[in-house]
Amino acid sequence: MQLDTSVSAIVTGGASGLGEATARALAAKGIKVALFDFNEETGNRVASEIGGIFCKVDVTDETSVDAGFAQARAAHGQERILVNCAGTGNVIKTASRDRATGETKAFPTDQFERIIQINLIGTFRCCAKSARGMLDLSPLEDGARGVIINTGSVAAEDGQIGQAAYAASKGGIVSLTLPMARDLMNDGIRVNCILPGIFDTPLMARAADAVKASLAASVPFPKRFGRPPEFAAMALAMIENDYWNGEDVRLDGGIRMAPR
Repeated sequence: MQLDTSVSAIVTGGASGLGEATARALAAKGIKVALFDFNEETGNRVASEIGGIFCKVDVTDETSVDAGFAQARAAHGQERILVNCAGTGNVIKTASRDRATGETKAFPTDQFERIIQINLIGTFRCCAKSARGMLDLSPLEDGARGVIINTGSVAAEDGQIGQAAYAASKGGIVSLTLPMARDLMNDGIRVNCILPGIFDTPLMARAADAVKASLAASVPFPKRFGRPPEFAAMALAMIENDYWNGEDVRLDGGIRMAPR
């Protein structure tokens, strides 16, 4: 797909991290970008800086998502690009024992469900609604109507201790890629997924320096965290290359995550 001022895009989780970098990269190509996020202050600032709009959206809430799409389309028209970066995680073992007291406990189901709702169902909700709108677009070269890029994680394949919920949610996103691409193939809508490794995002910034140094050293090469603009570059490559469809691609410096 040719990226220019005739194209509009929606980026979920667009107020920070991977989503912000992707929104900035798209805007630099002249694309009209709408940011879906929960953080109004940061979202409005980023939107203002890139000449886009901010839509306060909770991806777990159907009404909120519908309102976000309506707001974005009223401003920019029907999007041809959707990049899903909204997501979160937790670290809880399936079952555990308190070493001091001997007390045992199970992973609280509501905490597992919360991660699935945000990461997996939230992603699918936005995909389905965006694709529905893309169906009404006039086809471009080769009959192309739109592109969807989802964000998985290397945890989908290398889930670590305490990542049962996170890995399950990201594994679900990875598994969506091919059947969703097949669902939409006759309507000219491509679907791909990026599986980032350890990236320098606001979530990672909260970790202790020693932890960050150890994690960076575990990357085969280059021995550092991934940079959000590198994720954005991959997303743009997937969007611009019309033959890139139904694929899940790791972006991780060659890392294979250890159990802990």
